[in-house]
Amino acid sequence: MPVTRIILDTDLSMGYGADVDDGFALALAHADPAIQMDLITTVNGNTDIESATILTGVLLNRFGIQDTPLVRDTARPPTPGYAPVAIVEQILANPGEITIVAIGPLTNVAITLLLEPQIKTAIKELVIMGGVFFGTMYSRDKPGEFNVFSDPEAARAVLRSGIPQRWIGLDCTLRKASSSFAAFAGDAIMAYIDYQAVRFPGRPKTESIPIYDPLAVAVVSKPDLCKHRDMAVSIITGDGETRGIMIADRLETPSPPIPNCRVAVDVDSEAFRSHFLTFIQTL
Repeated sequence: MPVTRIILDTDLSMGYGADVDDGFALALAHADPAIQMDLITTVNGNTDIESATILTGVLLNRFGIQDTPLVRDTARPPTPGYAPVAIVEQILANPGEITIVAIGPLTNVAITLLLEPQIKTAIKELVIMGGVFFGTMYSRDKPGEFNVFSDPEAARAVLRSGIPQRWIGLDCTLRKASSSFAAFAGDAIMAYIDYQAVRFPGRPKTESIPIYDPLAVAVVSKPDLCKHRDMAVSIITGDGETRGIMIADRLETPSPPIPNCRVAVDVDSEAFRSHFLTFIQTL
């Protein structure tokens, strides 16, 4: 079986009342034999970078993962250096072999491209969980999807870079895809469902949660899980009401712009659910 080597860049915040899909994404990357995690880096997003690093280290220890470097880990022997520098070194040492899977804001990826422009030709691919390409979010206070809204300048820099990239956005909705690879994960899911009910009292309480970040990991080894189409995408930056909104040209006019990314427009939810649960249940 061919193995894809990845760098997982995450803002993991798995815990009581927090998003759980970052933890599931890491778990799937560990469980899938077609994926090899060369490096894990953390970024500010769902939580501050120190907490994200500590929680990632806790999860790695739970899985017994000792051979995957974690930049800025304070829960186990630390790996010196900064995430963008470590990413540059890993990719340049292995040209054409490394895929970055970015499941948090794109701050580290944008800095990586600024540090070393050769990355855009040395990388195998960039897979991003983020964005809304066919609309906006539920609140005028945050009209852009969280990972893009948190650092739209970084997302815009990545889109303009010319790096090969696939975006797995919120347009690909997944339903009934929860699992518990450990007791605390199951507890975290229920706590997150309860938290969402308090946060959004105007919505019916759900019995399941969407898990987007693991889908970004899954398409690395199973690209046919999603249907993609080329688009020319730009992002509104700044502090106004439109911050983080993505303008996606679907290349349907007689003289369309040059596409700068591939966007997931549909997902085989049941195939993903089967893929995800099959591997998670091995942990």
